[in-house]
Amino acid sequence: MTTTSSPHYSAENMIPFIDLAAQQAHIRPQVDEALQKVLNHGQYIMGPEIAALETKLAQFTKTRHAISTSSGTDALLLCLMALGLRPGDGVIVPSFSFAASAEVMPCLGAVPIFAEVDHETFTLDPHKLDDAMAAAQAAGIRVVGIIPVGLFGQAADMVTINHFADSHGLWVLDDAAQSIGAQRDGKVVGQMAKMTATSFFPAKPLGCYGDGGAVFTDDDDLADITKSARVHGMGKNRYQYDRIGMTARMDTMQAAVLLEKLAIFPDELRRRQVLADRYHDALAGLVTPQKLANDATSSWAQYCVLLPNGTDRNTIQAALKQKGIPTAIYYTQGIHQHPPYAAYPIETGGLEVTAELCDRILALPFHAWLDDATQDYIITGLHTALNA
Repeated sequence: MTTTSSPHYSAENMIPFIDLAAQQAHIRPQVDEALQKVLNHGQYIMGPEIAALETKLAQFTKTRHAISTSSGTDALLLCLMALGLRPGDGVIVPSFSFAASAEVMPCLGAVPIFAEVDHETFTLDPHKLDDAMAAAQAAGIRVVGIIPVGLFGQAADMVTINHFADSHGLWVLDDAAQSIGAQRDGKVVGQMAKMTATSFFPAKPLGCYGDGGAVFTDDDDLADITKSARVHGMGKNRYQYDRIGMTARMDTMQAAVLLEKLAIFPDELRRRQVLADRYHDALAGLVTPQKLANDATSSWAQYCVLLPNGTDRNTIQAALKQKGIPTAIYYTQGIHQHPPYAAYPIETGGLEVTAELCDRILALPFHAWLDDATQDYIITGLHTALNA
């Protein structure tokens, strides 16, 4: 990691929370050349870069099929369409997540069943799935699947979740919008469920310069349905329609960008782990970081910590802001607490862990090109704020 002297930061001169410009500086010539190729051939929709990217993504995740999409949310929707989700069906999903994890069910007339997360890993707690099933049963809802979320870069306990799903006749869709590049139980994200969806939103560990996403599966039939549904349900011929579909193609320009970013992604994952380790060591005993399972790696989409019980988070954020240190809260409320989702079932045991995480969590600046001096400045600032 390169060490540089940090400039004077202040509320008027903030540290970038995620510095996309720093990354771009390292690959700008390659990106410019890649975009120029697209301009030259003019195939802006489903150009050759799409197929090239899908091949590279399949190789990276060691899956049979990688299918590019227009966004991570559309990737989830396409998976649900391929899996045959019907109006009235129930799908278990953690409440401690971004809205997209749950909103895709009501979009198809189905029902999210909100479940609890683990206090240490922040991902779906497989030992509480029975409580979610009980809540659905009490509401007269037939559960057909589970959507675990790879939160802040770490995959959920997919082995235990898949075992539960198999024993109850459910499918599993891995929401890997934040966890592409991570591993667990000897598998990489993309291999851990019947289908996997990810996002290439610019702020993600692997992001494009607009919206984008992808679906991963080893199932040929599910892949065929997904490819058809992303282009209006098209069949073998252009104006033959085999099913209800949507417009969910990735633009060729975004594929060109992602090809260059994917080339440096393994190195960036190593950099992210080094930075996470530095935060861990320097903040030990001060705050509680997200814990990695013994068999897990993370792509560290965000670096989130729990502040000590009783801490006034607003005061801490204000003190850090005065020093030019931005922070974020992922998430201020569970999804189930927002008005559009308030009527949907929550697991019978309640969501106390979700509530506690929402009260105590804080995200610090983090990206692969964060230099040591700036990170040290952030660390010192947090120590000072919490010990004031």
